[in-house]
Amino acid sequence: MAAPVNTVSRWCLSSWRTTRLVCQRLHQTQASGKETHFGFQTVPEEEKGGRGKELMSPQCSVSGVYHVFESVAKKYDVMNDSMSLGIHRLWKDWLVRHMNPTPGTQLLDVAGGTGSYSQEQEGSLVGSKAVICDINKEMLKVGKEKSLRLGYSEGLSWVAGDAEELPFADEKFDVYTIAFGIRNVTHIETALEEAYRVLKPGGRFLCLEFSKVNNPLLARLYDLYSFQVIPVLGEIIAGDWKSYQYLVESIRRFPPQVTY
Repeated sequence: MAAPVNTVSRWCLSSWRTTRLVCQRLHQTQASGKETHFGFQTVPEEEKGGRGKELMSPQCSVSGVYHVFESVAKKYDVMNDSMSLGIHRLWKDWLVRHMNPTPGTQLLDVAGGTGSYSQEQEGSLVGSKAVICDINKEMLKVGKEKSLRLGYSEGLSWVAGDAEELPFADEKFDVYTIAFGIRNVTHIETALEEAYRVLKPGGRFLCLEFSKVNNPLLARLYDLYSFQVIPVLGEIIAGDWKSYQYLVESIRRFPPQVTY
C-alpha cells in the first residue's frame, strides 16, 4: 500500500485555495452538492456523514462514515496493525520525522481517531501541544482511555469536531495533519479551507493518504488482498465486514496521487 505525504505551507494552501483546481476536480464526483460517494455507492451527502441515527437510502442500507468508525472504534488500532502488518506505524513515524516539531509547536491532528500516532510519537512531541480532533466521540473516548492507561496524556487534548467546521479560532496552529482521513470527508474543499483558516501564517498542512499502485502486477495483488482479505479480517477481529468493505472501496474512489 503506497501512502505518500502531501505537505504544503499555509502560503501554498492559500494559492491552492485561490486556484481551486484540485478541489474542482474533486467536486466533479459530487453531483452539485446533492449526492456523493460512499465507497462504490452513490448516496445523499447527509447520508455519507451518517451522524445521529442510521440513515437508509432506497437503493441500499448504509450507516455513514460516523457509524463506520463508531462500530470499529474498540478494535480500530488492532485492525490497523493487522491490515497493514504494522507498516502503518512506519508511515506515521515518517510523518512525524518530516514534521520535525519543536518545543512549543501547536499541532492539530484532524480525523485523529484514537490518536495513535500522537501517542506513539510522544517522545518526538515533547514540549509540543497536540490536539486530536475527530467527529466521532466513540473513537475519541477509546483514544483518551488508551492514552491515560499508557501514561501518554501529557500535552494531548481531545476535541470532538468536524473537519468541515473546526471548533477553533483562526490562525491557531503551526501544523495541521490529517492521516488516512481526508477521503472520508464529504466536502474536501471545505475541509481544506478550514485547514487554511486555522493555520498560522507559514503553518504547514501534512496529509497522509492511501494512493494508487502503478505497477500492474502489484496492483492486482493489492486488489486481491484488499477485497478478499481485509473485509474478512474485519469480520474476524472487529465483527464488522461492511465497515472494512467501505474502507477498501473508499480508497479506490479517492483521486490518484498526481491529481490530488
